[in-house]
Amino acid sequence: MLIYFGTIFFITGLVFGSFLNCTAYRISRGEDFVRGRSHCTTCGHELSAMDLIPVLSYILTRGRCRYCGEKVSLRYPLTELLCGILFLGLFLKEGLSLLFVRDLIFVCCLFCLALVDMEIREIPDGTLIISAAAWAATAYFVYHDIKEVLFHVLAGAVFMFGFLAVSLIMDRILKKESLGGGDIKLFAVVGLYLGFIPSLFCVMIASVTGLLAAMIKKSGSISFGPFIAVGTYFMLLWGEDLKNLYLGLF
Repeated sequence: MLIYFGTIFFITGLVFGSFLNCTAYRISRGEDFVRGRSHCTTCGHELSAMDLIPVLSYILTRGRCRYCGEKVSLRYPLTELLCGILFLGLFLKEGLSLLFVRDLIFVCCLFCLALVDMEIREIPDGTLIISAAAWAATAYFVYHDIKEVLFHVLAGAVFMFGFLAVSLIMDRILKKESLGGGDIKLFAVVGLYLGFIPSLFCVMIASVTGLLAAMIKKSGSISFGPFIAVGTYFMLLWGEDLKNLYLGLF
């Protein structure tokens, strides 16, 4: 059964990867992502069902549009595969549960906002609203304790206002924007999902990976959203284990 459901969720992840990639592409360009058929980004030709099979269509067409012959970005099959792996990893960790459904919605939002942020350096408010709504709708049923729910709400508030304060101070020191408003709101949602200690680990992971990326890119300015998303996914899987390990040191 594990193999069966694992395969199902991996394939589902491939499909959602394709959908979220298209959604992020349209959001980045101000297009309607709800209506309208998928089309070639070069010639504009509408794509048929055979052109939209995740990964497989890219392989069968040898990475080219069937209508104009232009190369299709490798981003498409890679993001589809990545989303499939993310879905599978979350299922293997959490199993079939309400927690899994909630976190799956969050991961989809993280995936979409990361792609948008990489393109236009903006985090869509819609992804944050959906994430917060999914958390609120399931919070009591996941934690079974109103005190734990309020504890996570407090964590979200502390991280939001804490990073807002840090951002305002750094903006004044550096004379430029140090942390975008979307990143601050994203940290608030991360606090809701992870609580205090796992969120701190998430910040460390995001900061280290973001710094390494900036060094490799040789640029002092990068999109921070994707690195927050990486840290958040890692902590969704292993946050409680790391928290217990950390607290065990005391």
